[in-house]
Amino acid sequence: MSRPSFIASRYNSFKFALKGLAAVFRSEPNMHLHVIASIMVLIMAYRFEVTRTEWCILIFCIGLVWMAETFNTALETITDLVSPEQNLLAGKTKDLAAGAVLLAAITAAVIGLIIFVPYWVSYFSV
Repeated sequence: MSRPSFIASRYNSFKFALKGLAAVFRSEPNMHLHVIASIMVLIMAYRFEVTRTEWCILIFCIGLVWMAETFNTALETITDLVSPEQNLLAGKTKDLAAGAVLLAAITAAVIGLIIFVPYWVSYFSV
């Protein structure tokens, strides 16, 4: 049996990655909240005409939170696989992963405030 070509193997890699992203969007209600928050941030960034650097920082923060949620989902899934019954270490693993998402979200929110508060102050003081 021959090995798949380089292009075919890259195509399969992307296909599996997109399948994973679709799974996290379908199965995680928190990801829906992240999407709504991301859309709001992008609308505000467009509306306030933030700088190119601020765009990069905001997009990085959005990606950071989405990645944290995806890793959290992966860790929860594998934890459920290896420990389907109640287990203190399994619970701790899930709590740690959820804590990482919370840290990413808090970091993104603080950065968002640092970027947007001056724009809001300027907008509302006119």
